[in-house]
Parts: sequence; C-alpha cells; structure tokens
Amino acid sequence: MEPATVSYHPERPQPASSRALRGFAHFISVIFHPLLISAYVIAFLIYLHPSAFVGVDDRTKLLRMVSTLLFTVLYPAFIIFIASRLKLIRSLKMDTMQDRIVGFVITMFFYWWTWNVFRNIPDIPRVAVHFTLGAFLAICFGWMCNIFFKISMHALAAGGLCAFFLIFGMHDPFASGLYISICILIAGLVCTARLILAQHTPFEVITGLALGVLAQMLAWLF
Repeated sequence: MEPATVSYHPERPQPASSRALRGFAHFISVIFHPLLISAYVIAFLIYLHPSAFVGVDDRTKLLRMVSTLLFTVLYPAFIIFIASRLKLIRSLKMDTMQDRIVGFVITMFFYWWTWNVFRNIPDIPRVAVHFTLGAFLAICFGWMCNIFFKISMHALAAGGLCAFFLIFGMHDPFASGLYISICILIAGLVCTARLILAQHTPFEVITGLALGVLAQMLAWLF
C-alpha cells in the first residue's frame, strides 16, 4: 500500500485563463527558481561588483563560482531527483507536505554546508557569508511553515534577494539604485507569476516574501 499523503487546503485559486500569461509566468518561475537565486547573487559579487572579491585571482573566482553552483543548485537538484526516483517524493512539483519536507531537508543541508565552508575560507568576503547564512535561515523558516501551509519557496528566495541588496547597499560604498531596483522588479515578477499560476494564495506568497526578508536581516547580525 502507498503511504497516505497530507495535502494542503483543497480550495486552491484557479490559474489565469490566458495561455500566454501562464507561459510567461512559467518562464519567470524557471529562470528565477529558488535554487538559482544564490548562484545569481554570488555571480554578481564575483564578476560584477567592483570590490567584493577584489584581490582574488580569476582561477580562485572561478572555483568559488563552481562551488556555489554545485552546492546550491546541482547537488540539491540531483538528490531531489534521486529521491523522486526512489519514491521518497511523489512528484518533482512537490505539491504535498511530505514531498516538500524532503525537499526542504535536502536543500537545508547543502545550504548549511555552503555557509559553513564560506565562513571558513579567508578570501570569501563577509557579505557573501551573510548572504549564504540568510539563504540557509530562509530554508529553515520555510521548512517550519510547511507544517502548517504551503509557503512559497519562490517568494522566500525573492524576499531574501531584495533584503540582501537593500542591506548590502547601506554598507556598500559602490551601492547603486539600479541593482536594488532590478531586485525589487524581479521579486514583483516572481510573486506575481506564482499567483498567476495559482500555485499559492496571496497569504502564502506574502508570508514567504516577509520571511525571506527576515532571514537576511537576521543573517547580518552575525
């Protein structure tokens, strides 16, 4: 017999009727998938920010970027895929509480590992350590909320993205309103996309956004 699953509230919103709108929302959801956000931030710090990784040679920068991709994107995604093949997860969409618990635990481990490694490497700037800790805390918050409702993981990541750049901008002599504005735009697009696809209620999206912000705020205290 298959184990019983615990579903969230059955009365879910309906997706938008426009196929084009749903296609655009799917596109936004994929390119700004929660697993990709950390890689985007670290890539910005390594290759676009003028001083975050100053003094670090190109080979070391590449190694740091590859490490980030492995531990925050590829390894979690691969283990989640293996879990689905072993029937530990019923669907890669992770619509049930059990599926999302497994996904959260897997991701939580790799993001904790990334933060723990980064904070012990001398050439990693403190700003990157703060961000990875905030990403790990956001996953912890999501895992706890998952017990009660289907929190939006996309909104968690988007909230963390906005909060990180806003807080970083307050301490950064090279702060630019441009990249802060871009992050706010991305967060708006992501949250709207999740509502268009009817994957979440407004409460689940807003809560995810708020907890993502809170996680980054707490991370900057350490």
